[in-house]
Amino acid sequence: MILLKHIRIALLQITAGADLAQSLQKGRAACRAAKAQGADIALFPEMWSCGYTFPEDAAAIQKLAIPADGDFVKAFGALAAELQMAVGITLLERHSPAPRNTLCLFDRFGRRVLTYAKVHTCDFGDERVLDAGDDFYVTELDTAAGPVKVGAMICYDREFPESARILMLKGAELILVPNACPMEINRLSQLRGRAYENMVGIATCNYPDAQPDCNGHSSVFDGIAYRPEDWSSRDMEIFEADGKEGVFVVEFPLEELRDYRAREVHGNAYRRPEKYGLLVQQKIEPPFVRADRRA
Repeated sequence: MILLKHIRIALLQITAGADLAQSLQKGRAACRAAKAQGADIALFPEMWSCGYTFPEDAAAIQKLAIPADGDFVKAFGALAAELQMAVGITLLERHSPAPRNTLCLFDRFGRRVLTYAKVHTCDFGDERVLDAGDDFYVTELDTAAGPVKVGAMICYDREFPESARILMLKGAELILVPNACPMEINRLSQLRGRAYENMVGIATCNYPDAQPDCNGHSSVFDGIAYRPEDWSSRDMEIFEADGKEGVFVVEFPLEELRDYRAREVHGNAYRRPEKYGLLVQQKIEPPFVRADRRA
């Protein structure tokens, strides 16, 4: 594998347009701004196609959903090829029997290399009307800076250690996290924990505080807790935005992370999976029984 000194990740912390056409126009402009800043990857916040909105009527939600192979998504694939920049576009995906919360990732040639639907839907809230995704996936993403193994989790996925763990086990070096919620200290701490225990980079893109129930604070954690020249623990958060709308490009130390993963003790180095059988048992005991949990 080619060693890359750095890879540049753009977090598009912006609000969606009033309709699909406006979101397309604004999203394309944000990608161009990211490229002008030297980005290798541009990431949108969660469900960008509709600005993470949920009409109360089920028929209206179905109407709001768009196909993952439709014109809106294809436009960002074409833009990725034009800009020679990978693009992670998010959408409310038309799907049967119900829509899904989805990320489509295009490489710098405009090839779709990853389609991921949110596994941990928020069944206690608006997302109870959505279908959940089936699995977590990792792809080798061809960027202008070189290849990087990328996986994805979306918002609430972050709150389950298993999400990042399975992505690490499948080879992810960098996890992209579209988001739509207040990123306060505990949620940021979850991301810090996922980065630390798996020795992976985590890049999260949230909506700005102009979006209801969001506050910006998009972030990047590099997953490197210790450096050889200084064995005291360091903060792995290398970037955190404020609440304002903007396109933020962050230089991510991929070569240093790869070196760190080859020598440190976390990740899959000393796990004992033969002891973890209880983790895949499906029985739920009080106090965790919830009537609204879907099968």
